[in-house]
Amino acid sequence: MENLEVFKALASPTRLQILHWLKDPKSNFGYQEGIDLVDVGVCVSQIKEKLDMTQSTASQHLSILSKAGLVNYKRLGKWTYYKRDEKAIKNIGKVIEKEL
Repeated sequence: MENLEVFKALASPTRLQILHWLKDPKSNFGYQEGIDLVDVGVCVSQIKEKLDMTQSTASQHLSILSKAGLVNYKRLGKWTYYKRDEKAIKNIGKVIEKEL
């Protein structure tokens, strides 16, 4: 996790909103048949609907979060599911405390 990439990723209100929603996926996205939202993650199509934007734009935001190490993704068939990387998010606080 490159610190500069993390802070760039967090500079977007949209990406912050995604991270907030993924913190409690069951409350924010509801039920998805056959998928445990906590263990597997949330499908990009659900995220784009909640954001009210195209799938390509939502995928761009998710890609930035993934490259920064803030979310992990899993492919199941033709679908991609995202969830927060809680360990990486906790480390951000440690980096801020140490560096600033």
